[in-house]
Amino acid sequence: MKLITVLLVFAIVTPSFAQGSGQGVAPTEQQLEQFKKLPKSQQKALAEKYGIDLDSLGFLDASQTLDKENGDKKLSSILPRDLESEDTEELTDEEKFKPKEEEIKPFGYELFSGEPTTFEPSENALVPNTYVVGPGDTFTINLYGKESFNGEVIVDREGRLAIDKLQPVNVAGMQYNEVVELIKQKVEQEMIGVKAFVSMGETRTIRVMVLGEAYKPGAYTIPSLSSITHALFVSGGLSDIGSLRNIQLKRAGETIQTLDLYDLLIKGDSSNDVILKPGDVVFIPPVGKQVTVSGEVRRPAIFELTGSESMDDLIAMAGGLKAEAYQQKTVIERFTGNSSKTILQLDLTKSTEYKPRNGDIIKVPTSSDELDNAVTLLGAVTYPGNYSWQKGDKISRLFTSIKSDLLPTADYEYALVVREINQKGDIEIYQFSPIEASKQNSKSDIALQPRDIIVIFSRFQTKEDEETALKTLALTKEQLALRDRIKLWDKYEEKQFYEFIDLGGSLEKELAEQLAEEESKKITNITDFLNSQEKELKDSDYAVFSREKLLKPIIAKLNQQSTYTSQVKIFGIRGEVRFSGVYPLPANATIKEAVLAAGGLKESTYLEKAEITRYDNENKSALNHVTVNLNKALSSDSKEHFAIQSKDSISIYPIPNWQKDLQVEIVGEVRFPGVYSIRKGEDLTNVLKRAGGFTEFAYPQGSVFTRESIRFQEQQQLNKLSEDLRRDIATKSFNSSVTDSSLSYKDMDSLINDLAKVKAVGRLVVNLTAIEQGKEHLPLQNQDILYIPTKSNSISVVGEVNFATSHIYNPALSLDDYINRSGGFKQRADEDRIYIIKASGLVEVPNRGSWFASNKADELSPGDTIVIPLDTEHTDTLTLWSTATQILYQTGIAVAAISKL
Repeated sequence: MKLITVLLVFAIVTPSFAQGSGQGVAPTEQQLEQFKKLPKSQQKALAEKYGIDLDSLGFLDASQTLDKENGDKKLSSILPRDLESEDTEELTDEEKFKPKEEEIKPFGYELFSGEPTTFEPSENALVPNTYVVGPGDTFTINLYGKESFNGEVIVDREGRLAIDKLQPVNVAGMQYNEVVELIKQKVEQEMIGVKAFVSMGETRTIRVMVLGEAYKPGAYTIPSLSSITHALFVSGGLSDIGSLRNIQLKRAGETIQTLDLYDLLIKGDSSNDVILKPGDVVFIPPVGKQVTVSGEVRRPAIFELTGSESMDDLIAMAGGLKAEAYQQKTVIERFTGNSSKTILQLDLTKSTEYKPRNGDIIKVPTSSDELDNAVTLLGAVTYPGNYSWQKGDKISRLFTSIKSDLLPTADYEYALVVREINQKGDIEIYQFSPIEASKQNSKSDIALQPRDIIVIFSRFQTKEDEETALKTLALTKEQLALRDRIKLWDKYEEKQFYEFIDLGGSLEKELAEQLAEEESKKITNITDFLNSQEKELKDSDYAVFSREKLLKPIIAKLNQQSTYTSQVKIFGIRGEVRFSGVYPLPANATIKEAVLAAGGLKESTYLEKAEITRYDNENKSALNHVTVNLNKALSSDSKEHFAIQSKDSISIYPIPNWQKDLQVEIVGEVRFPGVYSIRKGEDLTNVLKRAGGFTEFAYPQGSVFTRESIRFQEQQQLNKLSEDLRRDIATKSFNSSVTDSSLSYKDMDSLINDLAKVKAVGRLVVNLTAIEQGKEHLPLQNQDILYIPTKSNSISVVGEVNFATSHIYNPALSLDDYINRSGGFKQRADEDRIYIIKASGLVEVPNRGSWFASNKADELSPGDTIVIPLDTEHTDTLTLWSTATQILYQTGIAVAAISKL
């Protein structure tokens, strides 16, 4: 982070250095201080990268020294390894998406690999008394008393120290404390009344050799107070095969000190990190024997051996074991000397005589996440998670209070215990009622076993129903806060649930859902009888703890573990229950448990009869049908249990002729207009009597009767015709017959858009007078609407006339008279296909050949509509225009009907 900050600082201030000190904004003192704290090698690298002159800033690199003879500055050429290898090859797609494995690296090498370290000696460090003074060292001398003097003196090449007004003395080879005492005595003896204060100034530089497996072996000029570790630092550290445990300091051909960096890195012992002298050689031999320690240790790495390490020593080098380490199953991979490996297994909790060998790989495995003595509570509960288990525990121990321990949306009648039954992870299901389990000595208070999962469901299937119910509840602040706990399912519960039933490791959640769907298709008997229950909801629409979501992984697991010897333990239920579907089959299941699983019976349930369809036990290809009396099956006093079996299909039927509140509406000229409740199949004649009959202003011949089922069918037909027309225009858009027509493309597109907006009315043509008199019968359906208008005294003219309007009815006027009064025909009018929509909704085509000989009063009556259609032959004879004519015909009926409402 510090390096990034400084990079940003210098990226900002770089222009000021590039243009000269007289231009731009100079860096602040704080920025300069931050830059000073970086290693000298990184200072140089940044200076070169951004074009900064270190001399102008007053910086002097630690590896930079002034040669007294030629005045040249010599800079270290060692850069951080990460800066030297900036040009990296672009990874291939295969390398990018290849799973990354944890890389085990040799321990300690990164410390001297050019990264910032604390081993660089400070130029202001305290000089030890044993420091040997030599040519180039500087002393600061302060004289006070009769005379005063403040200055620096340098030991010359001959080892002499010349102080003004004093005779030079030879100090080369003397220790620092001896030189200080010598100067003080000499001042007191030769300058009466004057005393001296002596301190070390800048120390000289020395040249040493760093050889062997150094990153950049060679000769280096370093401060005289440098130690072995500083020499390693300025040389870039060790190569990949350098030894950390046998670094040798050679002086005059003899090894005078051996440094084990593990003592420094692991124990913090720097006693062997001695100060270097001119001409010293730091030699790094190749690495010795190595052992890899991986797994559940705090510092997995490759460690170098000296030959006397034990297993305890290796674990200490690795920082110790993690809490989740499974020490009893520690594995050692060892080379045998041939082409294969051998495996050793150790128990680290016991003493061992294991002796590490070169190339050994020690792996400490992790302990299992399985819980030994615990049960898990999931679903619509206040406090989901793991709970301790003791022998004899029952479900009631998990619920001290149903109201406080369950969410407001929880189902009090249906919950499951998912239990592992073998080492393979197969499960079986136990069903219970949470509210019954909370009672003393209840059969629903099931005894628990370790690793049981208790699943509590919501009593709602969709989020919309759940939110609606919650809004109607008077919830406290605490209960409102509990609603947020539903989010825990996404963060914790779902993952735990899938892992428990073995769908979280090898199979991801999506795969589990796909498997559940594929497996359910194989259960043809159950799926077939549920085909009528089409699912229109998306997964996101279901409540978090709904049966749909929570049961899906359980059913998937039950399908996985089924074999030819054991059927899949599921059953289906449909009909007059709240939640039809497929459910896991609990142990000792009966019809009662099946009904509770489906959310209970509806009000419309016929209790005298239900039916179970099941496979024959002897002939698996045959089906049997078992009739059940629900009154007996659900009664707590009944001795008949009506057990259900694997893959049973349960059908719950409604009460014969059961119906909900069917309603019709009568509007207009009746004595008591309004909404009337009817029985199934009730006749319109009876409802008209209940409405008091017609008023004196009623016009039954113009009544409009609409039915929802007819409207739906008409709308589907209109939509299909509109789409067919669009398709024809798209395929024939370059046909000459289309392009040559008088209608432009814009007109055709506008026509299609208008036709697509036409809404079906659902009108049923009826003879209301005959129905009212009981001569005809019309059984009513739910949502039927009857409109009886007042007497009309008008004739409407619509279609291809110059001015479509309505006229006062006159028995003396003919059809042509009304057309002429509407401005006559347009150019595209089809005069041979004129038709009349009667007020009752009937459509009549007048006989134009004998029009003047007919009775005009029989042709037209008040409330009629004259329709002049478009002449399709005038434009084109293609199918698309014929289709348009059909739609216009439907439009004419709709407009005529609506205009009378």
